[in-house]
Amino acid sequence: MHKRLFCLVLTLFFTIFYSAAQAAPLPIPKAPSTGAKAFVIMDFDSQRVIAEQNSDQSVEPASITKLMTAYVVFNELASGNIALTDLVTISEKAWRTPGSRMFVEVGKQVSVQDLLLGMIVQSGNDATVALAEYIAGSEETFAALMNKIAEEIGLKGSHFVNSTGLPDENHHMTAWDIARLASLVIERHPEYYKWYSQKEYTFNDITQYNRNKLLWRDDSVDGIKTGHTDSAGYCLVTSAKKDNMRLITVVLGTGSENARADASQALLNYGFRFFETHKLYDAGTSLASSRIWKGSSDSVPLGLDRILYVTIPRGQYEALDASMMPRDLSGNALPTKPCCTSNRRLPGGHSLSQWQLPAACRGTGPGTRPRLPVRRWRLRGHSRLRRTPVSPVPSPQAPEKQPGGAAHAESHERRRMGNDARRTGCA
Repeated sequence: MHKRLFCLVLTLFFTIFYSAAQAAPLPIPKAPSTGAKAFVIMDFDSQRVIAEQNSDQSVEPASITKLMTAYVVFNELASGNIALTDLVTISEKAWRTPGSRMFVEVGKQVSVQDLLLGMIVQSGNDATVALAEYIAGSEETFAALMNKIAEEIGLKGSHFVNSTGLPDENHHMTAWDIARLASLVIERHPEYYKWYSQKEYTFNDITQYNRNKLLWRDDSVDGIKTGHTDSAGYCLVTSAKKDNMRLITVVLGTGSENARADASQALLNYGFRFFETHKLYDAGTSLASSRIWKGSSDSVPLGLDRILYVTIPRGQYEALDASMMPRDLSGNALPTKPCCTSNRRLPGGHSLSQWQLPAACRGTGPGTRPRLPVRRWRLRGHSRLRRTPVSPVPSPQAPEKQPGGAAHAESHERRRMGNDARRTGCA
């Protein structure tokens, strides 16, 4: 009997909820009225949407498009394909692009860093097109690259026709997509994100100011991008951090520069006033273990593959409770990637999010199966215990022939597993 390596993947249902006996939740009013076509408030760490309106509706993003353009450029810098010191020759198309400008000159060479600052701080369309052409050869090809990356990172409501956000009926994003993209820029490219807090930039002896008015109003705000066209209205995606809690807000389609700033400020104030975010577990922390049968060890640890944050109503952290229970994923073929499910709930059973969590074991022989009894967990003094029977993962191939035939061996195995289940309460 030859040896094989099998992967046992278990799902850990991880529920975090409030105990009504400990504390009553703070009454939370509705989010402020913004006058925007769409808005969203998202916590950066937990990715929880605190409040939203039409956040999955595709609308014109105007120059917020440049956030996606910047994300593509940042990826190219991180991969080493380009450098900040590279010189880009300005094409006539880039020079002629209408709208806001950095005032680059056709035929001149400008560094990638200067073009990025011109795009981020001054919202220069000319700088944006120059970067797109440098990376992909043409703006059209760059837009195709934007769409490919948008699909990879899960921006399902976005489609790009150009790099600048100039109006086109097939060019659109959702508020949720914009918030998600902003969080990726902050998380993956912090060395470049700092430029979004820069209030002014001078190029070619021309000083222009960042159009994000909240950079002057609120010290907690450190980015990120404005947008405006006649058809899109005034748009703003903002990020602010207070007491280790970072929020991202998006407002789309307001009536003026002041309106988008006021709406964003109101949403930030609402999020920070009524909610708080806590880190519950570090990545790689073992939260539980489960017995396995016929493996290289008697048990396998279960843990999260990322840091677990939770966003809850302010003042309710002491009332937070949690329970965990694992079960295997049955099917004809074993999954090839680790997974876990975590469920966090508010009072009344409202789910906050789900997580997936890995466990693996090494078995020998094609008939290797896990032997998993019912498991119970209780965290933080919760009085009610929940239990879930865990059924064995089917073998990926039929066992080798044994005396009495394959049917007899399979029947014997079913009876043995049934006896195990009854002894452990799984039946």
